[in-house]
This record gives sequence, C-alpha cells and structure tokens, in this order.
Amino acid sequence: MPKRIDTLKENRHLKRFYYTVDQAVEKPFNWQQMWRLLGYLKPYSKTYLPGAVIAMLVSTAVRLVVPILIGKVAIDQAIANEDSELLITLIIIVGVLYLLNYIGNFFRIKWVNILGQNVIYDLRQSLFSHVQHLSHRFFDKRSAGSILVRILNDINSLQELFTNGIINLLMDVVTLSAMIVILFVYSPQLAVAVLVILPIMFYISTKLRRNIRRSWQDVRIQQSRLNSHLNESIQGIRITQSFSQEKENAEYFEGLNFDTFESLRIATKKSAMFRPFVEMSNAIGTIILISFGSFLILNGNIDIGTFVTFAFYLGMFWEPISRLGQMYNQLLMAMAASERIFEFLDEKPNVKEKEDSIPLPDMKGQIEFDKVQFSYDDNRIALHEISLDINAGQTIALVGHTGSGKSTIANLISRFYDPTKGHVRIDGKDLRDVKLDHLRQQISVVLQDTFIFSGTIMENIRFGRPDASDNEVIEAAKVVGADEFIGRLANGYETEVEERGNILSAGERQLLSFARALLADPKILILDEATASIDTETEMKIQAALRRLLDGRTAIIIAHRLSTIRESDNIFVLENGEILENGSHDELMEQRGEYFELVKSQFQMLDAM
Repeated sequence: MPKRIDTLKENRHLKRFYYTVDQAVEKPFNWQQMWRLLGYLKPYSKTYLPGAVIAMLVSTAVRLVVPILIGKVAIDQAIANEDSELLITLIIIVGVLYLLNYIGNFFRIKWVNILGQNVIYDLRQSLFSHVQHLSHRFFDKRSAGSILVRILNDINSLQELFTNGIINLLMDVVTLSAMIVILFVYSPQLAVAVLVILPIMFYISTKLRRNIRRSWQDVRIQQSRLNSHLNESIQGIRITQSFSQEKENAEYFEGLNFDTFESLRIATKKSAMFRPFVEMSNAIGTIILISFGSFLILNGNIDIGTFVTFAFYLGMFWEPISRLGQMYNQLLMAMAASERIFEFLDEKPNVKEKEDSIPLPDMKGQIEFDKVQFSYDDNRIALHEISLDINAGQTIALVGHTGSGKSTIANLISRFYDPTKGHVRIDGKDLRDVKLDHLRQQISVVLQDTFIFSGTIMENIRFGRPDASDNEVIEAAKVVGADEFIGRLANGYETEVEERGNILSAGERQLLSFARALLADPKILILDEATASIDTETEMKIQAALRRLLDGRTAIIIAHRLSTIRESDNIFVLENGEILENGSHDELMEQRGEYFELVKSQFQMLDAM
C-alpha cells in the first residue's frame, strides 16, 4: 500500500464526520422498486423499445440457428454425404444470416442507446424538478454536494442499465432458454452433464449479492461526502486562504478521498469475483463436454454433428452467463442508486399546497400573526406564540439580537415554513389555504448575502420578472442607483457577472438585488439585513430609492443598523422568540426599554470607533 494512503489510515483524527443524512440502507432486493425504475421506459414502449426488442430477437435467432446448420446440416449431411452443392448453399445461407445479424445488431445498439439517453434525461429532469419544489427543511438537513451527487452521479450510474443492460438481459435470457431447450432436444444426457454447474453458480451468487449491494451503497455515500466537501471548499476558498488553512483542508480532503478510494476498491474487488467464477465454470463445462461427449460418441448415443453443435453452444452459453453475472452487479449498483434517487423523489414538501388552495390575485398586503409558535427542531422554540398585525402599505421593522426570531418571521410570511401552532394570514386568508405561486410571486426578499446568478446584469435584474422589457430593467436600476456603476462596466447591462457575481463588490451586488426586487413589483417587500453590506455613502444614496421602493408596499425591514429603520411605522423588538415591545422610533425611545438600550449601545460603539 502506498505510504501516503497508509499514513491516512493511521491519522483518522483528521476526518470530520458531520454528514448524517446519507446512510447505507440495508434492505432486501426490492423488485417493486426496480419495476418502478423500469417504469421510465413506458413513454418509449411504442417507439424505440419494440424496435430494439425486434432487432435483438432477429440477431439472437441468427446466432441460435447457425450452430445447428453447421453441426447437423454441414457435418452430418453435406460433409458426411460429400454433397458439395448443399455445402455451397449452406455457406451462402450462413453468409446471409450473418449479414442479417449485423443489421439487427446495428439497429439494436442504435435504438437502445437512444432509449437509454432519453430515460436518463427524463429521470434527471424529474428529480431536479421535484427537488426545486421541496421545502426549506429539506435543504436545511442536506449539503449541496450530497444533492448534486444524487442528481448527477447516481443517475449517471443508471446509464449502463438503460443503454445496454435491459436489452442485454432480455437477449441473454432468451438465448440461454433457447439453447437449453435445444441441448435437451438433441441429447438430454449430455445437456444435464454440461448444465450441472448452474445450481452451484446460482447458490454462490445469491450468497454474495447482499454484501456486494452494501458495498456499492457505501461507494455512493463516500462520493456524496467527497462532493459535499469539494463544493464547500470551492465556495469557501477565500476564507481558507485568509486563515492559511490550505494544508489542513487538503489533508481533510485526502482523508475523504481515501475513503472514496477504499470503498470503491472493496466494491470492485467483490464485484470482480463473478467473472473469474464464470470462467472457472466454463472450464469445468468444457472438460465435461469433451470427456462425457466423447464417451457418448464412442457408444453411438450421439453423432459428431451433435457434439459439434454442443461445442458451439457451449462457447455461446457461457458468454451470456458471464454477462448475466455482470448484469447482476449492474442491478445491485442500480438498486443502490435508485434507492437514493427515489428517497428524494418520495420526499414530500413540509409546506404542502392544498388541492383546493385559493388564488390570491390582488394582494393588498395586510399581514396577521395569530399566536404563532414555531421551532426548527424539537430542542429549541424559535417563536413563542407571538401575535402582530401589519397593515397594508405599512413599513415595520424587526430588531433584536441574533437568534431572536426576526428572520423566522420573514420565512413564515413567505411560507418557506409553516407555523407549529397558530396562523399566519395575509388579507385575512390563512397562508395554508393560498396557492404558493400566487403568494410568492407577490413577495420579494432582499437578503444580506444576495445571490447573483451566472449571466448578464440584465438577466439578473430580470430574474424575478422574465417578461420585463430592457427599458423596464434599466429604469429599475436607475431608481435604486445601480445604473451608475453598471454604466462603468465594459459591456454595461450585458456584462457577464460570472459565478455568484464575483466581479462585483458586495455593495454592487446588493444594489442589483434592490433593482431585481423593484422590477418584480411585489405587494410585500422583505429586507433582511439588506443594507448591511452597503457602505454609509452608498446607503445614503439609496435611502431615497428605498422610499420609492417601499411606496405603496407592505415592507418588513430586519436590521441591526438601527439608523435605517427610524422612519418605520412600527418597530417590533424581539428577544428569544418573543415580542418585548413595539412602537415608533420616538415612542420606543421615550419608553427607555430594550430598544433604547440597543440604540444607546450602537451609538457608543460608533463613538468608540
């Protein structure tokens, strides 16, 4: 073993095991699940699938007929009777049959590959679309890397099954069944002797399958962990370099890489046991054929043509057996992958839309929290039966220490989560009764760490309203003050911002998010620490823009920088999921309560600076 890997085995303390979601599932081979997987073939059951099956049957029939023609016709009739005319005719027939076999194989391979690629496309599209509609709780419990593995790696692992495996399985079963029948027709004694090895092979394969399947499950888990860390490392590369942790991060990656290497090595080693066993069975079958077949010829029980036919079939017999052995491994891999894929497909959104949900086409923006309690888990309650009313068009602010429940309130308004107890209503309608699309299309959220997609400035601003014209995009950018810096870029609004908007400063990304929110024309606007990444000068520039942005809309502002919420109609001060006090800025300052202390401490910090 290489020294580097050996060292890693001894230094297990380098590894951090915080991935708890992806666990190996020990279950019997689930044929119901396999039938469900094969159900993705249904859309092609009248096109590519029957064509591939017919082409397969043609090529299989040719392979089965040729040994009979050679053994029973060429040897026992043409050669034995010195009939050259029959022999020439037979040669022509065999040549035509092999041409037919070539045509059959060509179309089988072509149609099977088209079929397989379409199924993989449908399966990946189905999984991605389903994940898009899952609730935030789903993503809270899973890393991005583990989700990527299932959409990419696990589905890719099914490609061989759908492009070759299924048709090959059918072809091999038909071939084996037909050959066994033919062998028993020509010589039951020799057929029994040659096929005696099959029960032994079946017994050993069934003993190994559970162990092999668990090994391939472990491979998927290790790949998921490796991808998760890789995704995390790339996104956090600046922090890693800032703290000079490149070496430690590389050591940890090497530990995960070793685990992936080791799990794949073990799974491959176990899977590799099948083919040598098939080759050994082939050798035993050949010995039986030569010894017992010669005995039968000498005793006049079979003729030479039958022996030659058996020899041809024996050479053909173990090829599908070998492929079936590999096919079984392929099925085990597909089962391990499909378990993980269907786990996601069977995941139900925690936030469910009722079948009789009602539209909310003309939202006014009046919000009510009625004794709402919420917890992200069983250990800690985030909100304690809070009640608050926000009038349509009103601007309210939520302030408090980290973890006080401010962002939770914003998440409940967008219905990313449902309250554990109580009701959240907009315009008097419980959000559980409202269509999600109607709700979220009329709410815009601007976060502190805004997300910029790969693409142009124009495309990013237009994201919330794809049908907006270029002039509307430009006007929205001008209103929030983004047009100035966009005009300085090389290609203006057509500038490619790259992944996560890396070519832009934090303040510039935030201005784009303001423009995006304005263009979407929401009835409710949530600003979650939206000005935290903007310098004081830029903040002053967009205050007027914010007034335009907030005009006529219900706005919820979450801010630690209290200077940004002075003009709010109502300020709610939260602590440990409870509302301590509320009122306007002047009213709360007069009360000299928690809000007063927050303002006082913030001014003291500014004076100290």
